[in-house]
Amino acid sequence: MATSGGYGDPANLEGKYVAIIVCWLLGNGCLFSWNSMLTIEDYYGNLFPHYHPSRVLTLVYQPFALGTLAILAYHEAKMNTRKRNLFGYSLLLISSLGILILDLATSGKGGLGTFIGICIFSGLFGVGDANVQGGMIGDLSLMSPEFIQSFLAGMAASGALTSALRLITKAAFDNSTDGLGKGAITFLAISAFFEFLCVILYAFVFPKLPVVKHYRSKAALEGSKTVTADLAAGGIHALPHEGAEEDPKRLERLSNKQLILENKAYAATMFMIYALTMSIFPGFLSEDTGKHGLGTWYALVLIAMYNVWDLIGRYIPLIESLKLKSRTTILIATIARVALVPAFYFTAKYGDQGWMILLTSFLGITNGYLTVCVLTVAPNGYKGPEQNALGNLLVLFLLGGIFFGVTADWLWLIGKGW
Repeated sequence: MATSGGYGDPANLEGKYVAIIVCWLLGNGCLFSWNSMLTIEDYYGNLFPHYHPSRVLTLVYQPFALGTLAILAYHEAKMNTRKRNLFGYSLLLISSLGILILDLATSGKGGLGTFIGICIFSGLFGVGDANVQGGMIGDLSLMSPEFIQSFLAGMAASGALTSALRLITKAAFDNSTDGLGKGAITFLAISAFFEFLCVILYAFVFPKLPVVKHYRSKAALEGSKTVTADLAAGGIHALPHEGAEEDPKRLERLSNKQLILENKAYAATMFMIYALTMSIFPGFLSEDTGKHGLGTWYALVLIAMYNVWDLIGRYIPLIESLKLKSRTTILIATIARVALVPAFYFTAKYGDQGWMILLTSFLGITNGYLTVCVLTVAPNGYKGPEQNALGNLLVLFLLGGIFFGVTADWLWLIGKGW
């Protein structure tokens, strides 16, 4: 019989810093494929000038992500988290390869058929992301807040990394024939490789780390069924039930409805953060910022600035004195971001590119900062199964906010003769 690997202080267990690095890489892989598609939207805009790909692809992606996660969150307590996450990363890998093959097979030519194919893969990215994002954040919610922060930072880093790579490939291929297409192919190939790396890390590295086995063992003793397969992958096939039979209340947990009611301020915050952000990014920044001195580089620079400052914002809560812990304060800060909508409107109409870059940076840093504050504070005080469920539910509200935001993003087109 395998042993549990210890139930003492997790600070004394090996693998903490390796786990933080792996969480960062897994977070990066969660959105790397999707961010690659967002970042090469100048390429898709050139191929499909009449289809508004920067808005349509996001609008296709979101219903699949939201619908899938709603189903998974409802059945969360019975889900095999290991199969769910491996399926998600594998689907992201297959979709990345599929869209690469589609581009090569059509020789980078546009047309309705090709656009529909790209939309299908966009939907598959949504399904994969729903499996991974909800599954990973739920799983990490029952571990250390540092792991969640690192995973969320990795998600933001995927945007910053893809933006940096896009700027490099644009500079490298800008003067060559079919430069946009070559850059896009490079992106998709890197994306597929990165998703493959995430499959390997989650399957063979993460479950075997002592600190990860500790947290999952603790959650299993509190009644969690979602960690069983991952514990087996880490070599733990049985656990001492430390008095669970004598105290049935130990295995009791709050229902999803009770968790939402107790955390309605956090749920509303997650919804509002992403509803506001996605009503501006990436559609408005890609299409509605006017003509400026940076020319075709302008939208890329704006998206890059958002991604970089989103990443920076996700590291600020590591400084305890700068981390918001009051749900009321977090909610007020989130509501205050609504002022960014008129600020972007008037800056696009009357301001210059410097002010737009500044506003975009502020949008990014507040998005990342508030996201980490909510997802690291909310699970505190709950049992492992409840933390997993709450993580899934908060991600569901996050994706609900994104769906609302990308729908509202079309309002910027009113009066522009679409």
